[in-house]
Amino acid sequence: MKNLGILTGTTMDIQEGYQRFRRKYALGDRSIMAGLSQVGQKPQIMVVACCDARVDPALILQCDPGDLFVVRNVANIVPPYTCDKGHHGVSAALEFGICFLKVKHLILLGHSQCGGIQALINRESLGENDFIAPWVSIINKDRFNLHDPDACAKLALEQSFQNCKQFPWIQKPFMQKTLSIHLWFFDIRTGCIFTHNAEKQGETRWIPL
Repeated sequence: MKNLGILTGTTMDIQEGYQRFRRKYALGDRSIMAGLSQVGQKPQIMVVACCDARVDPALILQCDPGDLFVVRNVANIVPPYTCDKGHHGVSAALEFGICFLKVKHLILLGHSQCGGIQALINRESLGENDFIAPWVSIINKDRFNLHDPDACAKLALEQSFQNCKQFPWIQKPFMQKTLSIHLWFFDIRTGCIFTHNAEKQGETRWIPL
């Protein structure tokens, strides 16, 4: 029987990457992974990021294992607070990060060229699907300039921020200033991160990190 655990062709790169990971983090007397297995995870930062293969928070921020608690979904959406019998993966991850890990920072990380935002803007091009269209429809596109997907992605971040404040166990530490919420936008072409700055009279600016 063929060994399905052995990859061939260009996928050999990920096996080589795995070996580099073990040498750097898992082998030797100062193994980071061995330490984490003993003390558990104690990240101070949680990130809600997109599934896009180009936007890996740990890689972008050059973090070690254990530094970030990350949940990724299509278009990095935080849904509204809905406490029912449904399956709420993102909300469960938020609850675990905020209430049990006691993270101090929550980063909502959007990005340019987002396929989820494109699906929201132009649902007809998406074709038939079971879950994507209902998921991205969480974002209200009434304020969107539909000719600028990146501007839409930034507005979607602002909506996710407002949704965060519906969760009572996010609202409380946020108001008590024991939890900071950050809106970041990653530009894929330049590799730059821009942060959300609310200005007076309702104006918003995005400035380089």
